[in-house]
Amino acid sequence: MSEHRWDRLLLNATLATFAGDMPYGLIEHGAIALHRGHIAWVGPMDDLPDAPDALASRVESLDGALVTPGLIDCHTHLVFGGDRAHEFDLRLNGASYEDIARAGGGIVSSVNATRTANEESLFVQSLPRAKALLADGVTTLEIKSGYGLDLESERRMLRVARRIGRELGITVRTSFLGLHALPPEYRERRDDYVTLVCDDILPALAAEKLVDAVDAFCETIGFSREETRRVFERAKQLGLPVKLHAEQLSDMDGAALVAEFGGLSADHLEHLSESGVAAMAAAGTVAVLLPGAFYALRETKLPPIDLLRQHRVPMAIATDCNPGTSPLLSLRLAAGMACTLFRLTPEEALRGVTVHAARALGLDDRGTLAIDQRADLVVWRARHPAELCYWIGGELVREICIGGESAAR
Repeated sequence: MSEHRWDRLLLNATLATFAGDMPYGLIEHGAIALHRGHIAWVGPMDDLPDAPDALASRVESLDGALVTPGLIDCHTHLVFGGDRAHEFDLRLNGASYEDIARAGGGIVSSVNATRTANEESLFVQSLPRAKALLADGVTTLEIKSGYGLDLESERRMLRVARRIGRELGITVRTSFLGLHALPPEYRERRDDYVTLVCDDILPALAAEKLVDAVDAFCETIGFSREETRRVFERAKQLGLPVKLHAEQLSDMDGAALVAEFGGLSADHLEHLSESGVAAMAAAGTVAVLLPGAFYALRETKLPPIDLLRQHRVPMAIATDCNPGTSPLLSLRLAAGMACTLFRLTPEEALRGVTVHAARALGLDDRGTLAIDQRADLVVWRARHPAELCYWIGGELVREICIGGESAAR
């Protein structure tokens, strides 16, 4: 064994592996070995094949501390210019989300701020938001475009997203969200804009390897099913997976549409019908719940959690970090909000920010503590997984490992 020593061996850990049938996949008095960026061994300490010092170059005791997979934020709009704090004020003075959007606020106001920001400015504004997520345990992050709505601005957003991943040493998956809102110059030419997205913007960005998936906002104040279908067809031709903002404000049957395309996820879902749930279950499409937006918009209609459970649709949780409706910079807090607001159990919520979030991004090499998975993990100042949802705020992260290496925070 000494010829093939592991890089690092963590002993006396409480491991929430999220693998197997046990609650949380919990292993008490556990050990986990890291080697060449992957998990080389995981299990009870008593099952180690040799003495710890013979097995690894570096051996440490965690004194019972909790270890989980690195958290995965599978839905963010993290790159944008400016902010929309004034809209928060407007909503609290009686304006609805739809009122603000129809008056030229909402997404369009972020488009204006993003278009006027150069690439360096966007990076400088956005990097602290990513750092905040990382500091609270996120090791994999999705970032959408959609505040540019023209080729050059969308390109800048996606380039910044890639740069954030390089800067922080984390995995960043990008989603092209061209159908987020109508840009002002196309307000009276909807069809022309959808054609521009399908024929010019999406193919160009895909050719530059800036797009990992294609998203859309299918809603009464967004885009119709037919318009969304056109973009999904183009994504399919380009070999790109799809996902969808669906059933947030009304039932547009968007979940069934994204399921028809074998989509990775349908996100929001407050107005999701049972037929939409069934379609998602049949397609293996993940339900991404976004309690930050529910909270910020003071919504009252809950996603159909019981139906999702009955149909065994995997439920992921994400921050939906964005400037208007979910300025949330803690995925752990999102998990806690999912428990309090949506009545998920702590185990459901934590699976939602690990194994199910990985599935929502099409990633099968992370989200659990298992042999051959990426060595993305978090050591917490906690003893039981439920504490991660129980504590509202505070600093619980003790150490973050990304690809087996300790990450600066």
